[in-house]
Amino acid sequence: MEYGLEVVVIPVGDVDRAKDFYQGLGWREDADFATGEDFRVVQMTPPGSPASVIFGKGVTSAAPGSAHGMMLVVEDIEAARADLTAHGAPVSGVFHDAGGVFHHAGTRARVDGRAPDGQSYSSFLSFDDPDGNGWFVQEVTARLPGR
Repeated sequence: MEYGLEVVVIPVGDVDRAKDFYQGLGWREDADFATGEDFRVVQMTPPGSPASVIFGKGVTSAAPGSAHGMMLVVEDIEAARADLTAHGAPVSGVFHDAGGVFHHAGTRARVDGRAPDGQSYSSFLSFDDPDGNGWFVQEVTARLPGR
């Protein structure tokens, strides 16, 4: 049985503000449906991604801004930083983890700059949407076997 990740639900406080933010990043609007005052669902997809995010009103009981650790993957972390910055995202500098593996939660053990060995999966940047939902961007230049 194969399973594909299709959608991640993110909690937002202001649907239109979130929609404007993600559209401003160049994400495609796939849907914007409302069935009344208490329910609205917006689906957005990052460029080149097979998976999307959904946010809206009445789609999750999670507190706005409580989604953290969502990951986007790019082949060139510096180009991604320049693109996100040009689109107005509040993006961090590029960093790697002091332990040399995956990044720690929050900002603990961050070391400025790309991973010194340039190893795939080891360089990151981060940004938050207007509600504080936290995103990471990870540079993947060579996939692990089976990926």
